[in-house]
Amino acid sequence: MKTRFTIGLILLSSVPLAAQTPPGRMPAPAKTPPPAQAQPQTREPGKGRVVEEIIARVNNEIITLNDLEKAQGSVDDEARQDCRNCSPDQLKLMLADKQKNLLRDLIDQSLLVQRGKDMGINVETEVIKRLDQIRQQNKIASMEELEKKVTESGISFEEFKSNIRNNLLTQNVIQREVQSKIIVGRDEVEKLYNEHKKDFQRPAQVYLREIFISTEGKKEAEIPELEKKAQGLLARVKNSEDFAELARRYSDGTTAKTGGDLGVFEKGQLSKELEDVVFKLNRGQMTDVIHTKTGFLILRVEQRYEAGQQPLEKVEGEIMNRLYYERTGPALREYLKTLREQSYVIVKPGYVDTAAASSTPIEEVAPGSVEENAKKGKRGFLGLGKRKKSGT
Repeated sequence: MKTRFTIGLILLSSVPLAAQTPPGRMPAPAKTPPPAQAQPQTREPGKGRVVEEIIARVNNEIITLNDLEKAQGSVDDEARQDCRNCSPDQLKLMLADKQKNLLRDLIDQSLLVQRGKDMGINVETEVIKRLDQIRQQNKIASMEELEKKVTESGISFEEFKSNIRNNLLTQNVIQREVQSKIIVGRDEVEKLYNEHKKDFQRPAQVYLREIFISTEGKKEAEIPELEKKAQGLLARVKNSEDFAELARRYSDGTTAKTGGDLGVFEKGQLSKELEDVVFKLNRGQMTDVIHTKTGFLILRVEQRYEAGQQPLEKVEGEIMNRLYYERTGPALREYLKTLREQSYVIVKPGYVDTAAASSTPIEEVAPGSVEENAKKGKRGFLGLGKRKKSGT
């Protein structure tokens, strides 16, 4: 099944940042975004050219109304995808929650990307790998074809790559500057376990990953080759290649983008044929290639839980992740607060930054002048011109 083409909101450590392209996704066809605090277009005095409305400055970078509208369209798409079975009121609440911090998240993203550049972080190799993953997951034959499809969707390929690059820079900065400094001690893990033992009373369960090779729509003559492909992938895992990475690159399942992550299953939640197999496997073991009605399936047991109170060693990683997750959000906000204090951040009146940057008059700028300054490598405020004096 092909991954839905869309630019979505990346959630890093539970803190949403600017709208970026998640792994494996491509931009949706261009559409007119809903107005975000719609304002009349401004024309450059005496020249009749529409200028771009700047709504925030972040050091030597700008955030425009167009950036905000793109991010708004992305979170709308994400909310509708994540809340397909929600009532209209539930969807409305989710959209409101996602949108209230939208400008703050764009500013945060800009601060983190700038910090990554200042640290000299180079992610170009990772950008190429990510593009190739997207190409493979969407069953696109070449990078040239990928570029064509991206361009047809209404976004330039350079902007598409820039989104990926910024996301990778952001992840690197958060990992180095925030997550690496969060320390969870063994005593804290034991404390949480002992205080919440009831949370670890569970029925027999298995946590599974999959690699799925689809045969849907294929001719009978093609089936043996597809089975050979599945057998080859199984052999590669047995030869110590990473199961999740192979799933990301070669699986046809909807779980490919998460490394084949199927989640946790209790007895009775799988078909009897699969249940009889996987509940006999231990952690790290895999099934043989299973021939189903729609393709060839390989399952791997990531973790196995016997019925009853789970011992600490079985859930230690889960508790550790929980504690890291709980601490990363506040630690990241504190780090971003420090970055803001060291930076020049202003927001145009009428737009809300929930991290409380002061609203300051900002001049719009002709898009051409921004581009010209960028090409010349000028720093400063990218052709923003002189700041307006108060009362003028």
